[in-house]
Amino acid sequence: MTETKEKYEKILFKYHSNVLGELTVETMWAEIIDKDNGIYKLDNIPFYGPQIATDDEFYAEFDESEKMLTYKKTTKYSGNSIVLVIITKKGFDKEIIRNRFKELDCESEGLNDSYFSMEILKDVNYSQIQKILAEYEKDGILEYAEPCLSEKHKADLKNN
Repeated sequence: MTETKEKYEKILFKYHSNVLGELTVETMWAEIIDKDNGIYKLDNIPFYGPQIATDDEFYAEFDESEKMLTYKKTTKYSGNSIVLVIITKKGFDKEIIRNRFKELDCESEGLNDSYFSMEILKDVNYSQIQKILAEYEKDGILEYAEPCLSEKHKADLKNN
């Protein structure tokens, strides 16, 4: 067995996605924190907007009908947030925007030519990130959603 297999598990997340407007199933990697008690730490950037962010700890248990470990509830919040971005301007290269945010410590995972999900780390001032997103939105380049905004990042917005 590789070290990756021993330290990580693939977990099923079932939730209603406000982005897709339907029940959504997504599998993501999580670090094993306490296997006996079903505690894991999310190691992926979610694509469709569950109420969980990277590094959040959660409880999962084996679901007989799904035949795999399934997310049940978040037990410890990391302070990180997830923002979903869709490029609405035809022919606009999403990598330009992804790279701009990467320079501001916001990693992202692309799904296709026009969609990506972005991680906002706890220590990043979200009001600056949102200002850039709002400028792009005003210019008709993208639309964004904030399905999982941490208390810290909500406070950033109030304080600016």
